[in-house]
Amino acid sequence: MESKQSGVKLKKTFAYITLLIFLSCSQNSDWIYLFDGKKVKGLRGYKMKNFPDDSWLIKDGSLKTIPDKHGVDLISEDTFENFELELEWKLRSGGNSGIFYFASEQGDYIWQSAPEMQVLDNLEHQDRLRKVTSAGALYDLIAPSKDIVNPIGDFNKVKIISNNRKIEHWLNGKKIVEYVAGSDHMKDLISKSKFSSMPLFFKSFSGHIGLQGDHGEVWYRNIRVRKL
Repeated sequence: MESKQSGVKLKKTFAYITLLIFLSCSQNSDWIYLFDGKKVKGLRGYKMKNFPDDSWLIKDGSLKTIPDKHGVDLISEDTFENFELELEWKLRSGGNSGIFYFASEQGDYIWQSAPEMQVLDNLEHQDRLRKVTSAGALYDLIAPSKDIVNPIGDFNKVKIISNNRKIEHWLNGKKIVEYVAGSDHMKDLISKSKFSSMPLFFKSFSGHIGLQGDHGEVWYRNIRVRKL
């Protein structure tokens, strides 16, 4: 009797471990790596068919812009509506870049359609003077709740979540921006911003993810996204 009970317990334990392994593998497989430190997959130049090798390079596990070259913004091949995006960025002193989402390629520039999480040197760049254009902000619309940017030369960890139009910006483990896309509040903010004259801006709640590459030297790494 005792032997049978032990056998049943062993089977249950084995089944439980198997389930945990399956769930862990399923969760990991949900992530799409756009850049894993060695190769780029699922990214191309804005309004281009291919990846712009003459403007970006892989160095020391990072995807970085090439100084003194014509800058090209990157865009995901796939489009995303409900998603979680994770990546890390760093800049040189005075640097500036941005992370876009819900982008289309209807305009000449990605920022004509896509909202942007600001990437900035909060100590040297002139955009630091306005909270709504500081690092982590929903650019020119919503200021971050706190300034938690790491020192120049260190990487900053980003998470952007879009779930049924509820958007969150996270920086270095802290949620710093939260809003509802398409809400009356957002429509009011846009109407009072420079984007009010851009007919394509934030008109869709699904689109490409983008990385700004025409504002100087920037490093990105561990770029991954999953659909929710």
